[in-house]
Amino acid sequence: MLASTPQTSTPVPKDKSLILWFDQIRLDDLPLVGGKNSSLGEMIGQLTPQGINVPTGFAITAYAYRYLIESADLEVKLRHLFADLNVDDVSNLQQHGKKARQLILSMEFPLELTQAIRTAYQELCDRYGEGTDVAVRSSATAEDLPDASFAGQQETYLNVNSFKGVLEFTHKCFASLFTNRAIAYREHNGFDHFDVALSVGIQKMVRSDLACSGVMFSIDPETGFKNTALITAAYGLGETVVQGAVNPDEYVVFKPTLKQGCRPILEKRLGTKEIEMIYDEGGSRLTRNVRVAPCDQKKFCLKDEEVLQLARWAVQIEDHYSQLRGLYTPMDIEWAKDGITGELFIVQARPETVQSQKSAQVLKTYQLNQRSEVLVTGRSVGAAIGQGTAHIIMDASHIHLFEPGEVLVTNRTDPDWEPIMKKASAIVTNQGGRTCHAAIIAREMGIPAIVGCGNATEVLTTGQGVTISCAEGDEGRVYDGLLPFEVQETPLDNLPRTRTQILMNVGNPDQAFGLAAIPCDGVGLARLEFIIANHIEVHPLALIHYHQLRDESVKAKIAQKTKNYADKPQFFVDKLARGVGIIAAAFYPKPVIVRMSDFKSNEYANLLGGQSFEPKEDNPMLGWRGASRYCDPKYREAFALECQAIQRVRDEMGLTNVIPMIPFCRTPDEGRQVVAEMAKNGLPRGVNGLQVYVMCELPSNVMEADEFAEVFDGFSIGSNDLTQLTLGLDRDSALVAHIFDERNRGVKRMVKLAIQTAKECGRKIGICGQAPSDYPEFAQFLVEEGIDSISLNPDSVLKTLLMVAEVESHL
Repeated sequence: MLASTPQTSTPVPKDKSLILWFDQIRLDDLPLVGGKNSSLGEMIGQLTPQGINVPTGFAITAYAYRYLIESADLEVKLRHLFADLNVDDVSNLQQHGKKARQLILSMEFPLELTQAIRTAYQELCDRYGEGTDVAVRSSATAEDLPDASFAGQQETYLNVNSFKGVLEFTHKCFASLFTNRAIAYREHNGFDHFDVALSVGIQKMVRSDLACSGVMFSIDPETGFKNTALITAAYGLGETVVQGAVNPDEYVVFKPTLKQGCRPILEKRLGTKEIEMIYDEGGSRLTRNVRVAPCDQKKFCLKDEEVLQLARWAVQIEDHYSQLRGLYTPMDIEWAKDGITGELFIVQARPETVQSQKSAQVLKTYQLNQRSEVLVTGRSVGAAIGQGTAHIIMDASHIHLFEPGEVLVTNRTDPDWEPIMKKASAIVTNQGGRTCHAAIIAREMGIPAIVGCGNATEVLTTGQGVTISCAEGDEGRVYDGLLPFEVQETPLDNLPRTRTQILMNVGNPDQAFGLAAIPCDGVGLARLEFIIANHIEVHPLALIHYHQLRDESVKAKIAQKTKNYADKPQFFVDKLARGVGIIAAAFYPKPVIVRMSDFKSNEYANLLGGQSFEPKEDNPMLGWRGASRYCDPKYREAFALECQAIQRVRDEMGLTNVIPMIPFCRTPDEGRQVVAEMAKNGLPRGVNGLQVYVMCELPSNVMEADEFAEVFDGFSIGSNDLTQLTLGLDRDSALVAHIFDERNRGVKRMVKLAIQTAKECGRKIGICGQAPSDYPEFAQFLVEEGIDSISLNPDSVLKTLLMVAEVESHL
């Protein structure tokens, strides 16, 4: 699609033009054409030559709006109307807004303005055909600023295909400068109503009604993590995604290795996409919503290559705006796919206004002190906790009934709800994804929200006390009752640097981007068991031998869980690779040590289908676990899937900071067999910088550390198992639990010897067990012995960092 259209009249100064074509506009023309239009002009002029498709069109300028207002002497009338405005009184706001819009709609357009719009639209028709379909988009002169978001405050109309329609909806756009939500927003954010003008963009439509569209952020909108792009997608025109009328597909792409030419799609989450907005051809409306066929709901809207292309464009747009402004500028971008040509387009871009404004020098964390019954779950927005009495409101006409401090529970929100959203302690919706209206406004206002719950308005009741937790990862939870919680703010400036590396134990990929804000030197332990148990839930051998399973009920459950996979083992590889990939991306390029699976046989048996493949052992703690499984013919196929997942993370995603680690390796010979097995499955040690570590958790690992050092590149002390095996006790047995103590002299001697031998062999050695998180004196002992790294639970990182710095200052 061509990027520009010729000028149509004798050149006049920009600030006196009624019409400006997008290719005449740049970002610094915001006072003339508003945020949306100036950004479109900037992209068409600067980024279309770089290969980014942006639909062409023209702007009806802010000068044209003021020309209309002045020609009818409307400002005096509007100022008089707003003399007794009270935006905190919903009824008062609604009355004043309605009268203001009526005043503007009652005014005739000056003839000169009407003719200018007619001529410009006709030139579009000359290029694309009579009755060219366009979007008529409002573009306020104070919107899309880096520190204020006016998104959705004014109206947009799609599939307008006549001059009469363009004129009518331009008039409605001008009037929408005084929607109730726009009036309230300006009042609350200190903008004078008459300092803000409105431009209208007339943009050639992309036929996404025949394909799909969505929103993407060049930053993680929940945590502010800068290295990922989030893309949402649903069928049809993009209004359904923006409005939160659908739960869209979601894709997360890692930007640094994308720039290196890798294919780092970290996450693909299938949305329900139950409806789509299409053209109402031959009908009485511009657009209409229709049901999506069930078979299409179960498919992703976008191919992987399209996801990567959109992410590349997000990076280009972010880089361009950052260079233009001289500071990092994450972007909020709307995109569409043309169902006729198959091309992708960017239809709008604006600076992201929430995470970019937060201080990077203060870490704010929320922690529930107790839990209760989980009533509803959905996608968490933000990382905060809120609580109050639930108030179910299904229609915006009833928002005057909402009381400050209540939890708003509804189907979905749109800009008409904004006057009360700032009063809510939290928001819960049935519909919507992480880029819907409710999510965007909740972030802007600092309110926790859970979107896409499906049945919140059916399960919750008005007047019920609830706690809304978005502080436990990707899944937001509505708990019964008003639960106690804590808020901690930790200053991050002036933290000391230590010789001893301070690493973090990270189990849950859903929390990785948030945890990455905690200063550390990487991840010392990421356990595959967490991902397998919580994200996969199926025994790998049950996937490999799916067709041979005899238990039909188990087979049916696996079929349901893997319904989008003809190749069942690929489900395991995909889920595992994405879980590891997210953790590795969160801390890239710092090292991320990933421990290969170390379930015991009884734990493996609890996975779906596991009973058919696991032996019954009297003491699983000392049985068939860790390295002993990997080369065993009874498990070798499953270990190959683990290797495939790690290979994908390192080679396809480009996350070469991943260091696989082998647990419970009893002898050096067993270690050699495992390393050889890994090489057969695409992970040859030393190739592409691959290091392989071993857990130091058995007395044999300590006593033969010099031989293990010939097989592996580094050690990580597992103080839990090393303690139980040094003291000869089962840490799962309550009868001897009182003896278990990592500070025991014998255990410390084992640790000291392990550190000493590793150093003599030129190998790195750290610790990833629980002891240094629980006992500061044990962490001090490790530093004094010269350990290379200490890996801690997230809540122990900062306090241990300060303690280590103090100890090192006296060495």
